[in-house]
Amino acid sequence: MSTKLIDEDTLTAQIAEVAEDAGVFAFAHARDIDTGVEVGFRSDDPTVTASVFKVPVLVEYVRQVAAGELDPAQRIEVSPSEATMGPTGLSVFSDVADWSLRDIATSMITVSDNAATDIVTGLVTVDRVNSTMRELGLPGTQLTGDCSVIFDDIAKDLEAAGIGTIDGMASVDYDTAATFTAATPEKTNRTTPREATSLLQQIWTDAAATPEACAEARRILGMQVWPHRLSAGFPRDDVKISGKTGTIGMVRNEIGVVEFPDGTRHAIAVFLRGKTLQSRNPAADRAIGDIARLLSDALS
Repeated sequence: MSTKLIDEDTLTAQIAEVAEDAGVFAFAHARDIDTGVEVGFRSDDPTVTASVFKVPVLVEYVRQVAAGELDPAQRIEVSPSEATMGPTGLSVFSDVADWSLRDIATSMITVSDNAATDIVTGLVTVDRVNSTMRELGLPGTQLTGDCSVIFDDIAKDLEAAGIGTIDGMASVDYDTAATFTAATPEKTNRTTPREATSLLQQIWTDAAATPEACAEARRILGMQVWPHRLSAGFPRDDVKISGKTGTIGMVRNEIGVVEFPDGTRHAIAVFLRGKTLQSRNPAADRAIGDIARLLSDALS
């Protein structure tokens, strides 16, 4: 059974101060993967995953590969005209691409490729992802759809607000955006900070799938290219960070595992909800690293 550290009041005050300074609401949790000791801040509140939902999709992908249901070497042709929109990967390619399923799954995580995500999600299916999350004891981690569903929800909310197509997103005011389906945990892809770290712990202890499947998930999560957020709290080359960011509207997240030279491993999840709409928000990005470091130090 896990135990909680005793100085929770101090930790709560420190995290609240970081969140206030960054102009965000914070929800966070951390656990020592090997001892089970855990600490948190509003860690059982439902949170919008944004692209963090790609981690449950990855877990289902490696499970189905391990079961022989999917072939990671399968070749998939991706046409730009059919690719889900996004700022990276296959979403921005101009020409037809021919990739293996394994490489598509890798791009889904490493550069948060929306087009790749929707290909993988379509193969593993949302229902299977949700069923696996329940099987792993994570009933609050549920998907309503892939990236294209999220964008469709945004487009519908924009139309209802009289703004028009998704291209008009930049003109939305904060109060309107806060009511959108994609910003409401109960209506979109969601999790809780505690469940997010539990999922990571299960990946790192080979409990989420077979050892080979979990190793593949760890390999892919270890190659995420974004160097900010969690990494801001651990600026040392001998600390390994594997994880997944998520950003949509006022939501900025990252979940990941921080591995220290002495073998200590901390699963950390930080979810932020901004008080303004700001696509570039280095203060919030830094806050994720600062909160992660506070949680990790408390565990240590």
